[in-house]
Amino acid sequence: MKLQLDTTSYRKSGIKKSAGEIIFQTDKETENQLLNLYPEVTYQQFDGFGGALTDSAGYIYSQMKETDKEKLLEAYFGKEGMGYCTVRVPIDSCDFSIEQYQAIAEGDEEFVTFSLEREKKYIYPLWQDIQRVYGKDIEVMLSPWSPPAFMKTNKKRVKGGRLKPEYRELYARYLCHYIKELQKEGFLVKRLSIQNEPKAVQTWDSCNYTAEEEKVFLRDYLYPALVKSGLEEIEIFVWDHNKERVYERACAMIDETTDHMVAGMAFHWYSGDHFEAVELVHKRFPDKKLILSEACIEYSKYGAEGELENVKKYAHDIIGNLNAGMTGFYDWNILLDEQGGPNHAENFCDAPYLFRTKEGELTERFTKSAIEHFSRYLTPGSTRIAFSRYTEELEATAFKNSDGRLVFIVFNKTQQALPVTVRVEKETASFIAESFSITTGIIT
Repeated sequence: MKLQLDTTSYRKSGIKKSAGEIIFQTDKETENQLLNLYPEVTYQQFDGFGGALTDSAGYIYSQMKETDKEKLLEAYFGKEGMGYCTVRVPIDSCDFSIEQYQAIAEGDEEFVTFSLEREKKYIYPLWQDIQRVYGKDIEVMLSPWSPPAFMKTNKKRVKGGRLKPEYRELYARYLCHYIKELQKEGFLVKRLSIQNEPKAVQTWDSCNYTAEEEKVFLRDYLYPALVKSGLEEIEIFVWDHNKERVYERACAMIDETTDHMVAGMAFHWYSGDHFEAVELVHKRFPDKKLILSEACIEYSKYGAEGELENVKKYAHDIIGNLNAGMTGFYDWNILLDEQGGPNHAENFCDAPYLFRTKEGELTERFTKSAIEHFSRYLTPGSTRIAFSRYTEELEATAFKNSDGRLVFIVFNKTQQALPVTVRVEKETASFIAESFSITTGIIT
């Protein structure tokens, strides 16, 4: 067997990439510094990595020169790029929109005024270029941040509010109509979450659902409307909020009446690790998919300059979630400006690529390479396998790809180089995990 290594070492001054190849040797009863891989012990199947196509991302994309557009697209979706295979798209406006909008006018219950012209302004051109580079239809996950304002108790898209009971049937039809219109445009809609962050009252587009409200809407209105519209194959995800309450929401939402309606749970990372909560859901509901539907570095919490800490946050969280049962990962905006916007609520965030609008310059953040160590090598259909490691200073995960190759990712979070001997059955291969680095190993 051969071990191919792809390593990125991170320093304040920049990143250093290196590669190597090692031939496995017969194991001589090695005991120390081991990373054991057990490909015969398998867990969840992984669907893939992706990012969000927001109005803000599309707006910034529209200002870029063609060479930078191609660089961005190839980096994410090209054959030699990061391996993104899916995207998340907001239904109507979200915080990362340059303005608020919705597809129908107040009081329209027959969708006479329905229009996607606002989406076509910025999101469509970006999506169409992605399709061209990707080479085939790319899977889309849709998420609403708010129902149309007139359907809500506060009559606003912002600051929470709730969906009025008398509008549940109309809103369910609205979501179905929205999906059908996107399909006419060529969108391959694969997944739908019921509501982005149903527990949050935000200064931007938001709406609140209790577990019972979300369950009633799903069971009695949304799912029947999807079936009636011939959309029952679309995967429905519930919760779509932080991990600390994902287990409780799953238990409240999934029963004998809704089990066949729920494809899985979507969750975010903003309240901390809570890998145990994800694992609880995986063990209680092993047939359900678990996707991290949104991750980003919020400037309001972490600032814009901590790129080393950002790498640590991404590597740590992706590994922890994968080992807990995660089946898919969506980063947030694939592109923003130098301020971390535009954002109509000034809720600025980082992204793997930022575009300096004044200079007309596309810049790459450290987090791009951190995500790439996973997304480029864990192909759709790969299966997590068991492993053991000799120290907690090395965070790790391991998979078997559909082509038979074994892949492991090791994150050395310390400031010291650490030796690693990979053992698979009766063979071993040794390398040094550089200080504060991510190493992806491919075994063939």
